[in-house]
Amino acid sequence: MRAFLGILGLLVLVVAALMIFQVIGIPQTQQGALPQVKIEGGQVPKFDVEVGKVDVGTVNRTVEVPTVKVEKAAQ
Repeated sequence: MRAFLGILGLLVLVVAALMIFQVIGIPQTQQGALPQVKIEGGQVPKFDVEVGKVDVGTVNRTVEVPTVKVEKAAQ
């Protein structure tokens, strides 16, 4: 599979290079057009959604923080 993809990629690069150097020319001979589509009616679906309620609040608290002593090592 990997070899097939490698060969396909190499083939695409070769064709692109030939088109760049104008060895291969692909002229457009006819304009393209999108198909005409007529859309009528229809209805958007309705949903009745029930979601949970979340109450977010704040509380002031005093937190005891340890003290840290830093001493230089004797040299």
